Amino acid sequence: MRAVREHLRRTGAVMLVGALALGSSAAGSRSADGRQAAGHRVERLRVKVLEVLPHDPKAFTEGLEVAGGTLYEGTGLSAQSSVRAGPPGHPPTVRATLPAPLFGEGITLLGRTLWQLTWRDRIAIERDARTLAELRRVPYPDDGWGTCFQRARHRLVTSDGSARLTFRDSRTLAKTGEAAVTDAGRSVTALNELECVGDAVYANVFLTDRIVRIDPATGAVTASVDASGLLRADEIVPGATLNGIAAVPGTDQFLITGKFWPKMFRVVFVPSSGHPHRGGPPG
Repeated sequence: MRAVREHLRRTGAVMLVGALALGSSAAGSRSADGRQAAGHRVERLRVKVLEVLPHDPKAFTEGLEVAGGTLYEGTGLSAQSSVRAGPPGHPPTVRATLPAPLFGEGITLLGRTLWQLTWRDRIAIERDARTLAELRRVPYPDDGWGTCFQRARHRLVTSDGSARLTFRDSRTLAKTGEAAVTDAGRSVTALNELECVGDAVYANVFLTDRIVRIDPATGAVTASVDASGLLRADEIVPGATLNGIAAVPGTDQFLITGKFWPKMFRVVFVPSSGHPHRGGPPG
């Protein structure tokens, strides 16, 4: 667990700032250029569990995506990082490992290829989506955290643990723009794993049970999802935290899991009653 402790220690300052910025409100929020979004309202949502699936409890989950009935998962930690692919809820049928000291981070699919970020190794890896074989490495000057592909804009959206989303050319990964993420005018930092769904971007807020839905055009949080209470207390180990969100194509459902979680959940996001969702799912 030394690698886990070191990772958490090195990101601790970011997490502290993130914890201070988690408040949510129905008041206005500000876009990246500081303009007030008049009348902006943040939806309060919670998870409704539809199905409980097994998940590798040794996986330090960094990225999750579903395409064509295949679940892709990227995992982290030096000498333990990998990309896996297979049917959801089953052992992966294809797997590629990263050699030490590379620390794998977020992943996203672009049809026949897949991008995998690294945390502080200053490279991103392009892979064949079917075999997961490495095709090339591209310089990546920032900390890699989460990434997703906005198909309509043909761009990547990436996070670096701050309150910023960065937009990138999907071929070169060159920066093309950015947005500062705010909730009622307050920065929402510690943005981690990302999932692009239409025009919206969903983001895990690291070391919390919160998922936010973001309008990338303004950076405004449009919904806050309470994903607490999914695991029993005896299922939570050191280093375990919510991270991993994948939209199920053609539905309003998502698969969500976490680092070192023994379970994955097929869920929908429904309006919250105003009370924290603490009841664990069946199974």
